[in-house]
Amino acid sequence: MAEIVSLPEAISAAVHDGDTVAMEGFTHLIPHAAGHEVIRQRRRELTLVRMTPDLIYDQMIGAGCARRLVFSWGGNPGVGSLHRFRDAIEHSWPCPLEIEEHSHAGMANRYVAGASGLPFAVLRGYTGTGLADRAAGTRASIAEIVCPFTGERLSAVAALRPDVAVIHAQRADRAGNVQYWGITGVQKEAVLAAARSVVTVEEIVDVLDPRPGAVVLPGWAVGYVALAPGGAYPSYALGYSVRDNDFYIAWDAISRDREAFGRWLDENVYAREAPRPVRAP
Repeated sequence: MAEIVSLPEAISAAVHDGDTVAMEGFTHLIPHAAGHEVIRQRRRELTLVRMTPDLIYDQMIGAGCARRLVFSWGGNPGVGSLHRFRDAIEHSWPCPLEIEEHSHAGMANRYVAGASGLPFAVLRGYTGTGLADRAAGTRASIAEIVCPFTGERLSAVAALRPDVAVIHAQRADRAGNVQYWGITGVQKEAVLAAARSVVTVEEIVDVLDPRPGAVVLPGWAVGYVALAPGGAYPSYALGYSVRDNDFYIAWDAISRDREAFGRWLDENVYAREAPRPVRAP
């Protein structure tokens, strides 16, 4: 059953140097507070897995946490490049970064395969792209297969089974059952595919009220639950907080310069012990 602990305790217990870590959440419920705690605990040599790296992985890459990134699209939504990601690729700063790129559909299917206990998933993707060639070699994760029934040539993608999955959700109850709603992304699949998991939540309640379209992860499928109000900021948690669009715009200038990024990291991550709460009106 899930253990309800503090965020530092959860990250310390679940995330280790060298782990493969998936921190998922699409548009909202992005687990920024958990990512910042990983930075504060100075985890190193991580393989970071995420559909869209977004600001959270830009920050973790710039802080020196990552040696490898597995992803399907990398950018600052509505603004442009992730400059710490780009600096790591182009100049190996603060350390070299390996990359493995996939399509959105490929990444989603890899999570589904991992959550289902299957070795791979099959789709009609990647044809006509160079992604399969880029993912070849000792860590090959894309292969062409022939359907035994029709003879059609298809793409197989290796299952994703992270060491740790980290997500943010709206609620958990005192038994560790987790509930989230809104844009649900692949959080459920990431947690079920992973060996360990951490879920940060806006609040812990006695009873999880039914919500239309909500996903409930039972406590037996979750490792650690940590209370972190505002834990998605500058992303948002539907019904609890609002997206700080100004921050996403401002991040472009902050992340372009190594010294400006370092100052931001010192002031907003290393010097803070708790996420900033941002309540919806």
